[in-house]
Amino acid sequence: MKVINFAQQHSLISQYMSELRNVDTQKDMLRFRRNLERIGEIMAYEISKTLDYKTVDTTTPLAIAQSDIISTPLVLATIFRAGVPFHQGFLNYFDHAENAFVSAYRKYKEKENFDVCIEYLASPRIDGKTLILADPMLATGASMELSYRALLTKGTPAHIHVASVIASQQAVDYVADHFPADSTTIWIGAVDPEINSHSYIVPGLGDAGDLAYGIKE
Repeated sequence: MKVINFAQQHSLISQYMSELRNVDTQKDMLRFRRNLERIGEIMAYEISKTLDYKTVDTTTPLAIAQSDIISTPLVLATIFRAGVPFHQGFLNYFDHAENAFVSAYRKYKEKENFDVCIEYLASPRIDGKTLILADPMLATGASMELSYRALLTKGTPAHIHVASVIASQQAVDYVADHFPADSTTIWIGAVDPEINSHSYIVPGLGDAGDLAYGIKE
């Protein structure tokens, strides 16, 4: 399984990551959402380099030109709610892709003890298609795995791209153990060393959903 960690190379993602983490910049919800979207756009561009293409004739005002366009069938999937602006970044670039949405949330039994629950799934068939599964925070990997299992009820994809803004090393290892190794690629803005007792990534950035849309009750 291939893991691409953008923190290991200099790019614009480093700038956007700094703003996402910064407690002062986080006060601007619009900018926070836009930075998630921007990182999604950059990851979409990088993923586009791995896809299949076909050559087509394009009619210009003067003649016929040959163009290469994506031939890989794509499904963009995200996990509500923090994943929505991140997902939009991918959709800005892969605007012809089909889309899938999963609702996964933590159901707390005690203060530091929870189960991940799936309540909603809307997805096209994904048989033989390339699935991009985007969630900005990959803390334990459990939500990502359960969302993937839910999507498998709609078919088996040819390849899976797991995309996150920040992941813990534990979650990267978990995904590597629970996703098909020969057909999965992980794309991450940064890998942080640990999670705390509440299963939040450290240093991370906090609750991405709250920072993007406001504190939930």
